[in-house]
Amino acid sequence: MQVVLPTWRFFRAGGFDQVRLDTAAELLSIAKLDQKLWVALSCPVKGIEFDARTLALIDSDADGQVRAPELIAAVRWVDERLKNKDVLTQKMPGVPLLAIREDDETGQRICAAAREVLAETGASDGMVTVEAASAAQARYAEKALAAWEAQGVQARPLGDATEAAYAALMAVADKVDDWFVRCNLAAFDGRAGDALNASAEAFTALGAASLKSTTEGIAALPLAHVQAQASLPLMAGTNPAWAEAMVTLRTRVVLPFLGARDALTAQEWQSLKDQLAPFATWQAGKPDPATQGEGVRELEQLARYVRDLLVLANNFVAFRDFYTRRGLATFQVGTLYLDGRSCELCVAVNDAAKHGVLANLARICLVYVDCVRGAEKMSVAAAFTAGDSDQLMVGRNGVFYDRQGRDWNATITKIVEHPISLRQAFWSPYKRLARMVSDLAQKAASSKSKEADDRMALAATQGAKAATPAAAPTPPQAAPAPATAFDVGKFAGIFAAIGLALGALGTALASVMVGLFALSWWQFPLVLAGLMLLISGPAVVMAWFKLRSRNLGPILDANGWAINARARINIPFGTSLTQVAQLPEGAERSLADPYAEEQTPWGIYGVVLAVVVLALVVWQQGWLPKI
Repeated sequence: MQVVLPTWRFFRAGGFDQVRLDTAAELLSIAKLDQKLWVALSCPVKGIEFDARTLALIDSDADGQVRAPELIAAVRWVDERLKNKDVLTQKMPGVPLLAIREDDETGQRICAAAREVLAETGASDGMVTVEAASAAQARYAEKALAAWEAQGVQARPLGDATEAAYAALMAVADKVDDWFVRCNLAAFDGRAGDALNASAEAFTALGAASLKSTTEGIAALPLAHVQAQASLPLMAGTNPAWAEAMVTLRTRVVLPFLGARDALTAQEWQSLKDQLAPFATWQAGKPDPATQGEGVRELEQLARYVRDLLVLANNFVAFRDFYTRRGLATFQVGTLYLDGRSCELCVAVNDAAKHGVLANLARICLVYVDCVRGAEKMSVAAAFTAGDSDQLMVGRNGVFYDRQGRDWNATITKIVEHPISLRQAFWSPYKRLARMVSDLAQKAASSKSKEADDRMALAATQGAKAATPAAAPTPPQAAPAPATAFDVGKFAGIFAAIGLALGALGTALASVMVGLFALSWWQFPLVLAGLMLLISGPAVVMAWFKLRSRNLGPILDANGWAINARARINIPFGTSLTQVAQLPEGAERSLADPYAEEQTPWGIYGVVLAVVVLALVVWQQGWLPKI
C-alpha cells in the first residue's frame, strides 16, 4: 500500500520550526522532507540513552554513527515489510504477526520465523516482542553451534589433540611449502640449488651484528639446505629461527600420524596436510553467534523498528521529547543533584577538556563531574540554568542518577562559566563589591595581626637578652645605621594631605545631600532606582544577550552529533531544565531556630533613617506649619 505524502505540520520550539511526526504517514515520508529542516543529521550510537542493538541495526556501515540516509533506509525497509503501517505509532513492544507482509520471499521467511517464535513462547495474542525475537536468535545460534559440533566428530582425527596439531602445522606450513618448492627447482636445474640457498654475502651481513635465534634476518633464510630430492630435516640441520616450531610439528603432527622419524619427504608432508584438511574445513564453517537465518534476523529487526523508529525520529529529525518536556531526550543521560538543585540537561562526555572547548560556544553554564559507582566510571556535563553559581566550585560533591535510577558519586572537575539567570547578573556587582571589601578587611586584619605578633616576638627576644649573663666580648662589628630623624615637615604635609582629602570627601557628601534635599519626595525612589540601574544595568544587559543566545548545538556537536538547527534554550525554557529546592506545597515551617545567631536590627535602623530623612525633607521643603 502506497503511503500518501502528508501535509507537513510543524511546531515552534527552541526558536525554530520542527516537524511533527505523529502519524505513520509522516514517519514513512521523512525521505521527502528537506533535510535542511531536520534538527540533526547524525548522532553517535554510544553515549546516548537508546537501545544499542536497534542503533547497530540502523548503522549499516558500522562506523559508530547513525546518519540521515541510514535512518531513511531503515524507514523504507520497515515500510516494505508491513501491511499495517499504523503499528508504527501505537507504541507496541514488538510486531504483530498479522501486520507482517508475506506476499514475497522475505515476508514468508519472517512470518515463518514469527510463527515459530509464537509457538515456542506460547503467546496467544500474536505479538512477537523484541525480547522474544532476540531470544529466538540466541536459540538459533545454539542450534547451529550444536549441529556444527556434531559434524566435528569426523573432522578431528586426533580427537581433542587435533586443534593443537593443526595449529602446529599451520605455524610452519608456508615455510615448509617454500622449502619443498626450492628443492623441486633444484631438481629441475642444478644451478638453482646454489642460487636458492643463502649467499655468502647474506651470512657476511648477519655476522656484522649481535645475533639471536629470533633475528629477522635468520628467519628469512631457507628452512634447511636446499638440494634436489632432499627430505626435510625435523631435528638437526634446520634453520635456528624455526627449530622450536619444527620440534612442535614433529611431536604433535608427525609422531601421531607417521610415527617416529627425523625427516619428511614431500609426499609425507602432503599426506599430513590432507589428513588435517577436514578439520580446517570444519573450523571455517563454525557459525557466528551473531549470524541469523531462517528469517530470525529480519524478524528481530522488524520488531525493533516497529517499537523504536518513531521514538528515534522524534529525537533526530525533531527534538520533540526535549522541547515538549514529554520525557527525556536520547542525549539526556540522567539527573545531577548538587547545590540544592537538580539538573536535567546532562550529557555523557569522553574528554571534558576537549568537550569544553566547543561546548563553551553554547553560552550555558556547564559543570563537568566525574561519576563513580563501584568500579564503573563516567564523565557527565550538567547544565545549570537556574539559581546562581556562588557555591559551584571544583571539588564539590553531588549525586548523579542515571536513566536506570542508579545513583553515582559525582565530583565537580571543571566549570565553564556563563550567566545562569538575570537575577544572578543583577546582584553580581554588589556581591563582587562585598567580596572585595571582605578581602581587603581580611588582608588588613591579617597585616595588623602579623605586626602585633612581630612586636610581641621582639619584646620577648629583648627580655631574654636582658636576663642572659654577659658573654665574652665579640669581635667589633660595623656600626648600625643611624636612625632616621623624625621629619616634622614631612609628617605635617602628610596630615595636611589627609585633611584635604577628608575635606573634599565631606564637601562631595554635603553636595550630594544638598542635591537630595532639593528633590521632591516622589523623586527619591527614582534616584535610587537610577543608581541601582547604573550599577547593575550593564551586567544585566550583557547577561540578557548571553541568555538569549544559549544554544544546545555546541554541547551535542562536541559529543559527535551533527546538529543542523540553531537549537536555542531561551530563559523560560532554560529555567525549567534546572529545578531549585522548594518546600512542598502545604508543608509546615517553624522559624524558631534555637541556634540562630543574634541578628543586627537593620530593619529598625532603616526605619529610623527613613524617618530622619523624611523629617529633613519636610523641613527643607518648608512643609512644617508656622507657629
